[in-house]
Amino acid sequence: MPLPTDAQSLGIPFIELQTVDSTNNYALAQIHANLAQPGTCYFAHEQTAGKGQRSKSWATQKEANVILSIALNPGPLQPFQQFYLSACIAVASHNFLNKYVGNELAIKWPNDLYWRDKKLGGILIENVIRGQGLAAATWEWAVVGIGININQTQFSSHLTNPVSLKQIIGQDFDVLKLAKELCRAVDFFYKKLMKEGPGFVLSQYNILLYKKGKVVQLKKDNRVFRTTVKGVTQTGQLITEHIIEERFEFGEIEWIL
Repeated sequence: MPLPTDAQSLGIPFIELQTVDSTNNYALAQIHANLAQPGTCYFAHEQTAGKGQRSKSWATQKEANVILSIALNPGPLQPFQQFYLSACIAVASHNFLNKYVGNELAIKWPNDLYWRDKKLGGILIENVIRGQGLAAATWEWAVVGIGININQTQFSSHLTNPVSLKQIIGQDFDVLKLAKELCRAVDFFYKKLMKEGPGFVLSQYNILLYKKGKVVQLKKDNRVFRTTVKGVTQTGQLITEHIIEERFEFGEIEWIL
């Protein structure tokens, strides 16, 4: 998986937006209008209709959090390798935050950032793929959306377990400065993925996996069960074990915390 000689630097250019519905929506619109430059970061001071996993919303306070999307060309990665990018972004985001919050930070499958048992941030990657079928398809663009709670201390009542950096550390942070620092971390790990292949990021992802080796409660359809988290495969399946080993795809189960 060689790095292209004209490799994009993620986070450059860095574009500030005052108010958008969703930075991912904005980035995708720029792509479809042929206005996006690979590597561009779109940072929003306010996001009015942010998106999370499983069609959930991501509500944030104005000018209090890191809200950004990076538009990138996945390079030599193929559509069936989408989890490589997801794991890379999760590991990069963890590395960026770990220097502030220490060893109690983990990656909750598939791509949330958890401090203890509380959600500090999340990642949503949306893709532009042309063609039918994985073998014939071309992965043209990925829009990497990252949201991290920084200075916000009051959250919507429907959120059961949010936490912010300010609540953990007890001080205010320069959100714009942190956003640019996060971009540098993403750029570093993305280039590492391109140069060295997926082995390192997949290994790190599993090392940092939330509740690895511990018994958790999950829900699939109407079935609620307790099982031990064992790891994640290179295609992104969650491996659990309780009498027998089971593997689950994105969106197939819910965590009960």
